[in-house]
Amino acid sequence: MREMTGRERIANILKHQPVDRIGIFEHFWGDTLKKWQQEGHISPNQSLADHFGFDMSNSWCFNMSADINFTPEIIEETEDTILKKDGNGAFLRTHKHQDATPEHVDFTVKDRAAWENEIKPLLIPDRARINFEAYRRERKEAHEKHRFFSWADAHVFELMKNVAGHENMLMGMVTDPGWIKDMVMTYSRLCISLLEILFAEEGLPDGVWFFDDLGFKERPFMSPEMYNEIIKPGHKLTFDFIHSLGLPVILHSCGYIEPLIPGMIDAGIDCLQVIEVKAGMDLLKIHRDYGEKIALCGGLDARKLASNNIDAVRAELNEKIPVVKRNFGYILHSDHSIPDSCAYETYSFFAEEGLRLGGYG
Repeated sequence: MREMTGRERIANILKHQPVDRIGIFEHFWGDTLKKWQQEGHISPNQSLADHFGFDMSNSWCFNMSADINFTPEIIEETEDTILKKDGNGAFLRTHKHQDATPEHVDFTVKDRAAWENEIKPLLIPDRARINFEAYRRERKEAHEKHRFFSWADAHVFELMKNVAGHENMLMGMVTDPGWIKDMVMTYSRLCISLLEILFAEEGLPDGVWFFDDLGFKERPFMSPEMYNEIIKPGHKLTFDFIHSLGLPVILHSCGYIEPLIPGMIDAGIDCLQVIEVKAGMDLLKIHRDYGEKIALCGGLDARKLASNNIDAVRAELNEKIPVVKRNFGYILHSDHSIPDSCAYETYSFFAEEGLRLGGYG
């Protein structure tokens, strides 16, 4: 088979159609890129996608904060951290010296009344929520470089978490499920309305990538029954809209979410990413049980990359890649993001050896 472009390759993989090799894509912590640039491996003006020849790129061009005109308020500042209130009424503490997930300190929205009074009235499909120029530029660049281009953003569970926090949201699923259902459908309809505006003016992407972290270590955040009753209707509404445009849906979810996969497939996902090993996910088991129904992206332990143990990285690639490539439905990716403790040489080996094992020649 001739060498395919990234755009052709990923499009085929998402449909389980023949390709020349498995796909490749990756996410990195910001500190990783800075370190590799400082070490001289990557030039200041070169992207990781260009450097490693990734097959895909994403565009994050929506502002889904409730109050998009809100100026973050500094509540507390120390030498190392800063606590701010954001446009969702959330109080988040960030670290000044490293790229890390913010600490969730408190939330204005803790019940239905606060949601209905403080947040819901602001969630309207305003054009100001869309960065048209960024989407246009990133779409053009991806297609010039023959990459598969996805619009990307957080989905309902992540958006609700940003407003109410995990504890309030999950307790609400038990004590007031109607409130959570209303949040799910409000965000789903807002997303669809904004996508309709964007796509009508700027054209379609090649696919849509949603981020919704539905699990933690060894457990999903909810039972399959709760997923099907409360979250799935919002997933299905948006996934059906995407499919009506002829586009595939990629769903990212960190954590252990294996019990939810049948419901996700029924909702309409075409590809599951990231298949987090350290949370308890098993790429080979997921491939065995669901690999004929959906494509897979990820499932390779980032801890082994972070340890810079080349033998461990090689062993995992040898164990998994020959299996998951069998039905033309796999994209090479770690099980989360690459930290700055990973040496440039380690990741380079991972990418090169993974693609060597993933060839169909």
